[in-house]
Amino acid sequence: MSKGLFGKKIGMTQVFTEDGTAVPVTVIEAGPCRVVQRKTTETDGYEALQLAFDLKRKGVNKPLKGHYDKQGVSPAKHLKEIRTTAEDPAKPGDEIRVDIFEVGELVDVTGISKGRGFQGVVKRHGYAGGPATHGSMSHRSGGSVGAGADPARTWKGTGMPGHMGAERVTVQSIEVVEVDSERNVMLLQGGVPGPAGGYVLIRQAVKGKG
Repeated sequence: MSKGLFGKKIGMTQVFTEDGTAVPVTVIEAGPCRVVQRKTTETDGYEALQLAFDLKRKGVNKPLKGHYDKQGVSPAKHLKEIRTTAEDPAKPGDEIRVDIFEVGELVDVTGISKGRGFQGVVKRHGYAGGPATHGSMSHRSGGSVGAGADPARTWKGTGMPGHMGAERVTVQSIEVVEVDSERNVMLLQGGVPGPAGGYVLIRQAVKGKG
């Protein structure tokens, strides 16, 4: 069984170990998630669970409301799939809670990174920029982007100014520091992608310890 559920990033804080070491942690409201649909290899060509997270009372259209009502699940703001295996016993209507994870376990967290808007090459790609003195008129530009005669085009992959952030990012092998099943909260060591209030997907780490 592959473990996974959706959550909402609350923010960051710190906890202290027994020897007094401060450990930065991210607080995540993880679940509870309701299984809305079970997709199988026979009917859909793959194995997956469709999970609903964060209840929503208004703004649900009739087709989507019918989809929820068919399984007896309340409409939610977040409806996504996670891959699973044929051996997974979960079925529509089941509730997946944060206690599927244990303290010390490693997880992969996927979220949408913070948007930075349109940025130049210095911030976006870490370019050094041009000279700051001696009459230079080029301080933060990208400089040359390709040869003139041959190949007479811009090289593929050349760093350019453009939109930065707001991308799907996965941080792997984050340790679970604490699990509070009563409040559906978990603490993960370090930072995770996205702003406070952003949705994240928490899955069992693919790499594990080692």
